[in-house]
Amino acid sequence: MSVEEAVPVTPRRRPAGDPVKTLLHRHRALCERAVDPLEIAAGLEAHGLTDRTAARFRHRDVFSLAEELYARTPRGEAPPGPARPARTAAPRALRRLGYALLPGALALGVSAAGVAWAGPVAVAAVVAALVRPGRTAGGRFPGLAHLLAALTVGWATYRHGAVLAVALALTVLPGYLAAAGYAALARRRLAGSRALEEFAAGARPLFLGVLTLFTTAAAGAAALAGAPLAEAVPLAVLLFLTRLLLSHGARGAHRRSVAAALVLALIPAAAAAAAAGLLVLAVLALSRASAHAPVRDDRP
Repeated sequence: MSVEEAVPVTPRRRPAGDPVKTLLHRHRALCERAVDPLEIAAGLEAHGLTDRTAARFRHRDVFSLAEELYARTPRGEAPPGPARPARTAAPRALRRLGYALLPGALALGVSAAGVAWAGPVAVAAVVAALVRPGRTAGGRFPGLAHLLAALTVGWATYRHGAVLAVALALTVLPGYLAAAGYAALARRRLAGSRALEEFAAGARPLFLGVLTLFTTAAAGAAALAGAPLAEAVPLAVLLFLTRLLLSHGARGAHRRSVAAALVLALIPAAAAAAAAGLLVLAVLALSRASAHAPVRDDRP
């Protein structure tokens, strides 16, 4: 027997593959579109990756995995295009603040004038205020939620009078300020977090604190307008939660839950139950990093 036959041939072991490269190919569009690693981390979480899953890719958490994906994503030089005038955030913020002031001012004006159509005008002002902040990162404001919000507020105004619509219109401004402040604080917390669980643990009390401030403002608006607190406050909270969920990219099951809550609020004395149900959903949905991904806003 020859030496070659006596010595067993050991199959050559292949080197372990590159799991991060596989993930990069799977989420190439997300990685190429991202402006920073935080956007990739939020996108990975939206696709179901967790800190525990990141260990399979040899990373301690989703954030460090996102940093590697961002660093390994090729970014060629973009072809030169027409120069765009530089814009600052201040004019946009001022315009949006003006949009938030309009519903309350309009509702108070027509109510003080004693016109017969004060209620419909106030309802239209309230629902129209949802349109602009309702633009999501993934698409346009869903028309069904817009229609259901109009029906809910209109039906409540029909039952309780124009003062209810005026009270809701007065909550648009504090709702805008609360939502803008919450978004900024949540993004700051996201930037300082190193794990998804860490972000969620801090995001929940932040959200509940902002909601408490808004609820207090809604109660003050109802008292100012002379509307019944038991009707005005739950409806205001319901509309505020709808605004937050839609403006933070709610889609699929979350949008269906928003629609279901608005339908439930059409039932007399059911607005509080609808708001409570949507609150549970909001606590869970807005505790996710993907709800606060940096979004490039090219609107004027």
